[in-house]
Amino acid sequence: FPCLGLCLTVLLLVLIYLVYLLVGAAVFQALELEEEDRTKTEVWREKFRFLENYTCLTPEAVEQFVMIEALKHGVNPIGNSSTSAHSNWDFSSSFFFVTTVVTTIGYGNLSPSTAGGQIVCVFYALFGIPLNLVVLGLVGKHLSSHVENMRTCLKTLKVLTFSLSLLIGVLVFLLIPPLVFSAVEGWSYRESIYYSFITLSTIGFGDYVIGESYIFFLKQQQLVFIQYLSCRVMAQSA
Repeated sequence: FPCLGLCLTVLLLVLIYLVYLLVGAAVFQALELEEEDRTKTEVWREKFRFLENYTCLTPEAVEQFVMIEALKHGVNPIGNSSTSAHSNWDFSSSFFFVTTVVTTIGYGNLSPSTAGGQIVCVFYALFGIPLNLVVLGLVGKHLSSHVENMRTCLKTLKVLTFSLSLLIGVLVFLLIPPLVFSAVEGWSYRESIYYSFITLSTIGFGDYVIGESYIFFLKQQQLVFIQYLSCRVMAQSA
């Protein structure tokens, strides 16, 4: 049963791949979360020290001024407490990070700041990127075998099959996902298509990244992104 053996091999590799991502997320969370908490405390101290020296400014004005930079460090400067529900290095954010590492997208909006995190990132990528390619290759081989079987049975419909596959691919990866990104992120449809293409091609400029809007604090966007990227990986492997 060669087909059964190939299926089991693919499933085993996909399982190893998922475990690798989950372990990586846990490792980076452990390495970076403490440093992020320290940065949060420093930012809050600087904020209140600044307000003490410049009493003409309101806390709201300072928060508006430092919002973008603070959020990059996992800090929500709104309110009077350094305790924030948002973190760049909780488990879901760490999983988002390792996914962009092994797929070589690398948006640049999130990166390790500790020495340990940077060293681990190097070795994690050295093993993770080849693992990603191996999984893609085997999944692609498995899917291709099914496609070839269909083509053998439908020789007279090759053009129709190709056209239908192309249409489905365009709809699933370039036309429908931008509708979701547009609704979640508030981007225009043109910007969402641009983001989808940059992500699919693994260019990853970093000018558009899901979760940058501090209203959503990354959670919903990361879930959408990971689901979208999973589908994209499966399609690219074929």
